[in-house]
Amino acid sequence: MTDLVIPAPPTPTVAVAGDAARFPVRRIFCVGRNYAAHAREFGNDPDREPPFFFTKPADAVIDDGAAIPYPPQTQDLHFEGELVVAIGKGGFEISEADALSHVWGYAAGNDLTRRDLQNQAKDMRRPWDFAKGFDRSALCGPLVRASEMGRPSGAIRLTVNGETRQEAQLADMIWDVAGVIAFLSASIAISAGDLIYTGTPAGVGALVPGDVCTTEIEGLPSATLTIRA
Repeated sequence: MTDLVIPAPPTPTVAVAGDAARFPVRRIFCVGRNYAAHAREFGNDPDREPPFFFTKPADAVIDDGAAIPYPPQTQDLHFEGELVVAIGKGGFEISEADALSHVWGYAAGNDLTRRDLQNQAKDMRRPWDFAKGFDRSALCGPLVRASEMGRPSGAIRLTVNGETRQEAQLADMIWDVAGVIAFLSASIAISAGDLIYTGTPAGVGALVPGDVCTTEIEGLPSATLTIRA
C-alpha cells in the first residue's frame, strides 16, 4: 500500500432504503434545464439544446433529515427537487438501449443553488462552481435498488413547509434517464459510485431560515432538509 502524507479523506456515502449498508459516492453530475417548463421560466428554448452538465463535489452530499445552516455568500438560496440516479456499473459510450443496466438505484434529491451567485456567473460568463458546488448542497434521500422498483415513473413534487412549490411528471423530462446516461458517457467514462441529478421541474424558489423542504417522487422515500433558524 502506498504511504500517504496526510490521512485519506473519508468517502462520502448515501443511505440505502431498508439496509444498514451505504452507497459510496465518487462524483456528482447534475443535468441543467431538463424540464421544458423550467427551461422556459429562465428564458431558454428547450427544443434547441442538448443536455448540459455541471458537477458538485462528492462531499456536498447530505442525507434525508439533514438540518443545515443557511449557506454563506448568498441572499437567494433556491431549492431544486430532482430524481437522483446512482450508477452501479461504469462504462464509456454507453448506448441508450444498455444505459439502464448501469443503474444501481434511484432516490429523491434536492440540488441547492445560490441563485444570486449563479446569475452573477452567467452575467460574467464564469463557471457555476460557487453557485452549485458549495458545502451541503446535494440532498439525497435513501436509494432504492433499481432491481426492486424498475424504471421510476409518476409524479415528482417539492413542498416547502407543506406547501407544494414544484410538481411535474418524470415523463416530462426532455432527456430521460437512459438518454442522460448515454449522452454523459459519450464524453466522460462514468463509474460505479457516480450520482446523476437529472434536472428540476418549473417552480424553483427561495428558502429562508426555518423552512422545511421535502422532495417526493412516486415509489421512492422522500428527502427532507431543514434550513436552521
